[in-house]
Amino acid sequence: MSHEFPDRPPIYHDAWRVAIVASEYNSTYVDGLVKFASDELSLLLPESNFATLRVPGSFEIPLGTKVAIETLDVHAVLAFGLLFDGETLHAELIAGAVTKALLDLSLAHRVPVLHEVLVCKTQDQAKERCLMPAINRGTEAAVDVVEADRRIARARDAPANPSCPAVDMIAGLR
Repeated sequence: MSHEFPDRPPIYHDAWRVAIVASEYNSTYVDGLVKFASDELSLLLPESNFATLRVPGSFEIPLGTKVAIETLDVHAVLAFGLLFDGETLHAELIAGAVTKALLDLSLAHRVPVLHEVLVCKTQDQAKERCLMPAINRGTEAAVDVVEADRRIARARDAPANPSCPAVDMIAGLR
């Protein structure tokens, strides 16, 4: 487990539309992710609008994400859920399906989707990641989504502006 967090980006004063799609299952923990993310987004994007869509469980998060992208015209989506890794393959199967679906939605719609559907082995792990500030994955997702959207916007501007630093970033990928 990494205890490193990305640096907090500067405050962004443009109005963004951000959706948080969150599972109702394991709500004590998921609510912690939503609260920490919402607090961080309010700090980083003070002029922005945030919508929270609740879905029954982690398996429904991709559908909620698709609805948010297609109906709310969002700049980004934060996806929050918590699965406990038990004795069967259930959590692993759900986590794999959700991961692939969220990636596919992000790529198809060219919208950052921050995946924080966590799989924890113990309640202590869940508490540390969802309810405590030190390594809260909700805070991390909020910081990451702002930075991801900025970098993607720079990359989109690159073809029109050859002096844009994103051109170097894109050239390095070839």
